[in-house]
Amino acid sequence: MEIKSLQSGLSLKRTVDGGTDAQREAVRKILQDVAAEGDRALIRYTEKFDQVALSSLKVTKEEIEESLERLPEGMIKIMEEAAGNIRSYHEKQKQNSWVDLAASGTMLGQKRTPLDSVGIYVPGGTAAYPSSVLMNAIPAHVAGVERIVMVSPPGKDGKLPASVLAAASIAGVTDIYKVGGAQAIGALAYGTETIAKVDKITGPGNIYVALAKREVYGDVDIDMIAGPSEIAVLADETADARYVAADLLSQAEHDARACSVLVTTSRELAEQVKAEVEMQLESLPRKEIAASAWEEFGGIYVAETMEEAVAAINELSPEHLEIQTKDAMNVTGAIKHAGAIFIGAYSSEPVGDYFAGPNHVLPTNGTARFSSPLNVDDFQKKTSLIMYSKEDMERNAAKIAAFARLEGLEAHARAVEARLKEESE
Repeated sequence: MEIKSLQSGLSLKRTVDGGTDAQREAVRKILQDVAAEGDRALIRYTEKFDQVALSSLKVTKEEIEESLERLPEGMIKIMEEAAGNIRSYHEKQKQNSWVDLAASGTMLGQKRTPLDSVGIYVPGGTAAYPSSVLMNAIPAHVAGVERIVMVSPPGKDGKLPASVLAAASIAGVTDIYKVGGAQAIGALAYGTETIAKVDKITGPGNIYVALAKREVYGDVDIDMIAGPSEIAVLADETADARYVAADLLSQAEHDARACSVLVTTSRELAEQVKAEVEMQLESLPRKEIAASAWEEFGGIYVAETMEEAVAAINELSPEHLEIQTKDAMNVTGAIKHAGAIFIGAYSSEPVGDYFAGPNHVLPTNGTARFSSPLNVDDFQKKTSLIMYSKEDMERNAAKIAAFARLEGLEAHARAVEARLKEESE
């Protein structure tokens, strides 16, 4: 890993994966089959891709209870505490409907209504992600969504991981189904005999899940098309190289395409972090993945000034940003673009992944320039309210009609003028 001067440019290799032609065609075929065949297609594709023949797609109450019994009581309590933190944070995001009544009698306002149903995709395979369940389901629950559906691919035993089922129970998921991949997205978007369609789909997945979400957008809403995980650490000479290296690797172990970047004003820290990363890699269970990500998508950059470093971070717009400097709060004020900001030496990124409360579903691939973390607003819609008074109609009708005729819409103008004509008669 070469340490580079920031003045030479921050050349970050990002992976925006739109899939291959073959992958896109495979996803379209799966979605078409699910729309046409329903459950039969789900069962067939589950057997093909997950190597398990299911007689029933729905997770039973008994399976959920069994999962709670299988997990250590201490782990259940940790998940419940994390869920409490997440719920408390998202409760503060809730906004109410509002109306504004003018003296003339006109009332304008906004009505906020939760979505009727939401589908949550939870990745499966060799890993289990109960944190993903909590982060997607809890804000939906706080928003007032009545039906929260979870889908996840089953293991070879035909079951979902106990930790995932326990998290679903804690988070208030109403229906759980053992189906994954593009076929699960199709079921949520179009509905089958067993799985009723939803209004919105959230949650991460592999390339086939991402492509399927992109295909069904418009039939349903989606949260985002997430890319590989990213972390940027902004540090000065006061940062602890061990902490910085550990946090960079915490993202590198996610995926061989994950991005980990250090931007620092200290050449000495840069050298120390480089050495620490190499040393800490040796004992990581996921060493091969982390090493590949660090080599291909990692970087260490040295800036001349903190202003230069901040400008580079704003250009990067990272998913996760850690600020480990002596004046971290002041530096935070200068950051415009980041999915989540972790301030100070003890705000390690995994604190946000699992426990603190803010959502860990964050914009990637530079989209933090214009988008936000998953939040309660994502699970509610806003409806405008207009109750125009007779007084305001009489005062403004001619203006409204003139505007309509400017656009060549005579019927619009006459619809307003009809109210005036009625009064004159």
